[in-house]
Amino acid sequence: MKYCSTLLSASFVIFLQPVMAQEANDLAITESQVVNEPQVVAEPQIVSPQMEELIVLGMRQRMYEAGTLLDAIQKTEVVDETLIKSMQAVNLTQAIQNSPGVRVSNECSMCGVKRIMLNGMRGEHSTILTDGIPLHTMMAGYYAVDALATTGVSRIEVARGAGASMLAPEAIGGSINVVSKEPVETNLNVNASWEDDESYFMGLMAGYVSDDDNTRASFVLQDDSHHQVDGDKNGVSEAPLQENTSYVARLSKDFTSRDNLVLRLAYTDSLIFGGPQEGSIGASLASYDGIDSVHLFENDDVRRRYIGEDWETTEWISTERSEGSANWLHEFNEAYNAALTFAWSEHQQDSFYEGFDYAATDALTYVDLRNNWVLSDAHMLTFGLDQRKEEMRSDSVAGAVSANYIEDSFDYLTRGFYLQDTWTGKSKLEVSLALRVDSVTADFVAEQKAGIEIDETLVAPRIDIRYLHSDYLTSRVSLGRGHRAPLSFFESDHGILDAGDGFAIDIDELEKSLSTTYALSYEGDRFNSTLSLAYTEVENLAALDATATGVPLLTQMRETASVAAGDISLGYALTEQLKLGATVEAYDYDQVFMDSFAVTPVEERVLVSLDYKKNDWMFYTSAVWVGSRDLARYGYQGYNRLGSSEAKSTNIASYWTLDMKLTYEFNENLSLYLGGNNLTDYTQVKDGETPLFWDNSGAYDVAYIYGPLRGREFYLGFDWSLQ
Repeated sequence: MKYCSTLLSASFVIFLQPVMAQEANDLAITESQVVNEPQVVAEPQIVSPQMEELIVLGMRQRMYEAGTLLDAIQKTEVVDETLIKSMQAVNLTQAIQNSPGVRVSNECSMCGVKRIMLNGMRGEHSTILTDGIPLHTMMAGYYAVDALATTGVSRIEVARGAGASMLAPEAIGGSINVVSKEPVETNLNVNASWEDDESYFMGLMAGYVSDDDNTRASFVLQDDSHHQVDGDKNGVSEAPLQENTSYVARLSKDFTSRDNLVLRLAYTDSLIFGGPQEGSIGASLASYDGIDSVHLFENDDVRRRYIGEDWETTEWISTERSEGSANWLHEFNEAYNAALTFAWSEHQQDSFYEGFDYAATDALTYVDLRNNWVLSDAHMLTFGLDQRKEEMRSDSVAGAVSANYIEDSFDYLTRGFYLQDTWTGKSKLEVSLALRVDSVTADFVAEQKAGIEIDETLVAPRIDIRYLHSDYLTSRVSLGRGHRAPLSFFESDHGILDAGDGFAIDIDELEKSLSTTYALSYEGDRFNSTLSLAYTEVENLAALDATATGVPLLTQMRETASVAAGDISLGYALTEQLKLGATVEAYDYDQVFMDSFAVTPVEERVLVSLDYKKNDWMFYTSAVWVGSRDLARYGYQGYNRLGSSEAKSTNIASYWTLDMKLTYEFNENLSLYLGGNNLTDYTQVKDGETPLFWDNSGAYDVAYIYGPLRGREFYLGFDWSLQ
């Protein structure tokens, strides 16, 4: 393979200390471990210098330390709260975008849809968990990821590879687990910043701990806004306005020394508006008359001034997301415990895509009964049953006008049984064998779609092996299968934009994957490194086509697609105050996978980082290099001017971006900070290529994307706590 040698090259990432420390302690973080943040019921009580510290542990923390909730040993990268704040990451995509093997892909300059890709897989192959619970619907993976707030988050865990999440077989690429922060004392924290062009961020977390340390509650509010960007000043934005407001309430209660209940409620309101740079949302939507303009741009050149009607380039998406979960954990004895989880979420979307309106409600219910049984010092058995039911209903006023309109509503039901045995027979070797058996039913419910498209029972095995070569060197090998039903037109290249005549469906198979990964980790006193290699094959990969009459067709590729990924991470502490690192990653896609991408992925990437802290000052910076690419390999072809024979460039040069943040702590309660993102001010528009283009048929589109669309941005803020 072309990049075979590159896949074995070195890569470095800074701030791997949380991961490496975890590996050194032989403790793997998994979805079952982080159903709740480990609970420290009281701060250490120091009575005198001669007396020992007394630490009172909550029920879950005691069980974690005893190992009776441990159920896997696969490699997991961790982005903790400290790193989230150092990067000034206000949402999920910003927090993990520089993690090894993670790529956040912007796939539309108008609607700003973001996709989180793991190990080179597509965005729909990544499963997002909240406290270990798969709460996100299929639709929530497109516009909700930018609205997922980081306020009140303790850490984000990224496990790569099929089968990485025992609770989510759809995680073909891997899983992303967002772990809530649990208060250790009654306090209030406010973090706020202001950017140029009226952008802002405000995050508030209030925590409460009862006098008996058995009740812990928190309330989180985050409100943020990011402005539109029109780098070439042609009157059409390259990046949309984004406004998000999130509320989260969480309660953890120890009823007895063996019973704990966690309740969580969340609500998110998100607004995206892209297109007319000078028009308001109301005026742009009201301008719709259904009559196409003769010319959209001066001289029919997308680089010139936009002269069409506002609605012809307007993309507006309003999202309301509600979710709730309850988890009860009971310890029968020191060797056996069980957890019962019930969760629901509802994703409501109202949207307008350049003349086509689309409204949908995607509701999910989830139930899981998990058992953990310590059979002996060598064997830990985990087994359980779960059910995930998703119902999506959509409608369109513009679509209903057409006699041929077919909606894309669906029902999706999976019922599963899982069993896992973690064996620690020798001090240097640990083996985890897991098996899921799932009954999967997927049904497009429109009247024109008679019958059930998918009705299968599948067996998905997984094996994880960890071997300690020495106190410093550890190998991990994982092999697993995954599966998912391709059900959404949002998965593919702008199928939603051409849906005036409805959605044609040609889906009759589950996507099925086989993934293998290897990781070699070294941890010394100052030097840490991890080499990771992965290879994944996917059968029946979803793809977008069109019928003979031009109706968008959701179909599947008949050839097997594959991708190989490699990265190596190093971190070095020059002193206690100064830590350095860098990351090099490479991906090798076969042509089948290349043909399936809506936007070209990264093939080579380097990250260089520095973290310095001395006295009251803290400085963090990271620089990212992305290698050159040939867009023609991914099917890119377009023109800046309608009818021109001169195509847009497909040979893309490499580029750098640079982020910095400087923080000063006035005292233990107050700190001020300032920083900037993309300080090199690189965007593909300044490089000469707008994301707008005309295709071969003379149609206008907005996704000729290969690089950053937002330029240099500065911010100034404060972080204040009241205890």
